[in-house]
Amino acid sequence: MRESQVIFIHFTSTSFLLLPIVISCNSPSYPKCSPIIFEMTRITIQVNINPACCLCPCYLNSKNTEKQEDMAHPQELKSLTKAFSGLGVDEKSLISILGKSHPEHRTTFRKTSPHLFIDDERSFERWDDHCITLLRHEFLRFENAVVLWAMHPWERDARSVYEALRLGSYDVIVEIACTRSSEELLGARKAYHSLYDHSIEEDVATHITSSERKLLVALVSAYRYEGPKVREDIAKHEAKLIANAIKNGDEKNPIEDDEVVRILTTRSKLHLEAIYRRYEEVSGNSIHEDLEAADLILKKTVECLCTPQAYFSKVIDEAMRNDAEQHTKKALTRIIVSRADVDMKEIKEEYSSLYGVPLSQKIEDNASGNYKDFLLALITRD
Repeated sequence: MRESQVIFIHFTSTSFLLLPIVISCNSPSYPKCSPIIFEMTRITIQVNINPACCLCPCYLNSKNTEKQEDMAHPQELKSLTKAFSGLGVDEKSLISILGKSHPEHRTTFRKTSPHLFIDDERSFERWDDHCITLLRHEFLRFENAVVLWAMHPWERDARSVYEALRLGSYDVIVEIACTRSSEELLGARKAYHSLYDHSIEEDVATHITSSERKLLVALVSAYRYEGPKVREDIAKHEAKLIANAIKNGDEKNPIEDDEVVRILTTRSKLHLEAIYRRYEEVSGNSIHEDLEAADLILKKTVECLCTPQAYFSKVIDEAMRNDAEQHTKKALTRIIVSRADVDMKEIKEEYSSLYGVPLSQKIEDNASGNYKDFLLALITRD
């Protein structure tokens, strides 16, 4: 309990009239105390102020401040900011910190979070509209991941292609067409029929009018041989065809070369891997080096067909960068959910080799809350 504050007031007057005197609390704990007004004659007054029962406004405010001290602790503010940052949101921190917060605490949070709130000209802190949009996406990440995980793979791929066509995200179409087995791709085409009353091939041909259309239509239409037989002599010959088409790119875009399209859309994955190995023999460079200045869709097609684990690792890493766009971030959910039952072990090994850090650690550092826990559960499954 605080000690009572004693104030002595000495007043001398030549008049016996009642005069007002203003007394202000001189306690350093209550510097902004409202004046207390007494009326008196020539007397000396001793006023005992007991803080336990004092109605002094500054005292009451100090008690409220004491209640808020813990809530306005810098570490809690830091934790609250982190809960809203990164991929997903930390629901547990939001509940434990914001749930017990008082108005003063939330005011402090708003004032110390200029990346989330804007000082309005009418003297209040308001949410940045752009942040609201982004946070809505972050709150939905966990829900979307669970929905996609429970979804049949055929439906998941069909819906992904449909969305990609409307957003112009043709790399998603390449990813699905090139990394699924023949039966999986056929299943996605069946699901697309059921969901949208169109074929994937029809919609790809309708929505894409650029030079990528020929390759993309052929990719989603493919039903590749998946047996073990590979003709190395043919692989070497076709490596030369692709190398010549790339080197003559100034005359004709290799993505529109009929032979390049034929090879990439009809040959088996094992045959294409043989072409990938032979390419350096006939070109002197790796195919990735020669494709550096080529069409982006052509580069992604070769990566997905020949080195899928490296492709997935790169896309996952790009999705976890701080400056990644919303579409790029969505790839983290799409890839981990779709590959968890397929080749996640190989993707984790490739990721660690490329970036020198385990994929699980990267997710731990960049994602939050239930979304983070769900992703970690998927990539650590047996």
